[in-house]
Amino acid sequence: MEYKINARVSNRHVHLTKEVYEQLFDGELTVRNYLNQKGEYASTEVVTISCGDKKIENVRVLGPFRSYNQVEISRLDARVLGVNPPVRRSGDLQDSLEITLETEKNKVTVKGLIIANRHVHLNSLDKEKYGVEDGDMVKIKIDGAKSGIIDAMVKISDNGYYELHLDTDDANAFLLNDGDEVTLII
Repeated sequence: MEYKINARVSNRHVHLTKEVYEQLFDGELTVRNYLNQKGEYASTEVVTISCGDKKIENVRVLGPFRSYNQVEISRLDARVLGVNPPVRRSGDLQDSLEITLETEKNKVTVKGLIIANRHVHLNSLDKEKYGVEDGDMVKIKIDGAKSGIIDAMVKISDNGYYELHLDTDDANAFLLNDGDEVTLII
């Protein structure tokens, strides 16, 4: 079966525990804009991420706080930083790398640097509609000047909003823009 789905391009970002956030910032985590995933948002706060002497500035902190620290980057970002993090599902930090987060207030090194796996967000109603389970692999067909078919993992959560998430490298490879429509194949 084929279904239309919007692609969301995810730039590098960090998810923090409240404890690490408080080491890096004074004051509350503030909403810049809400994301489609219910209750999640991009904050106004940014950090510099670094590995050794290589760094990337202005990396957005996403909220709300999590029970783990995670830094999601693209393969191109990894080359800039001179590292080779694993491709992982969000929250799976096995073999993730250490990275330093820096603000004007402080520097903190955390383990949790990954390249996020492509994924399709669904909620429990969508799960029934599409007949898939959390962790299943599906195909995404991309039409256009640089068309192709890619794999994506199903991610089911209570706040899941039906959309495909991929990083800037994937989007650039297929000339996709944030919000473009692609086809989910199940």
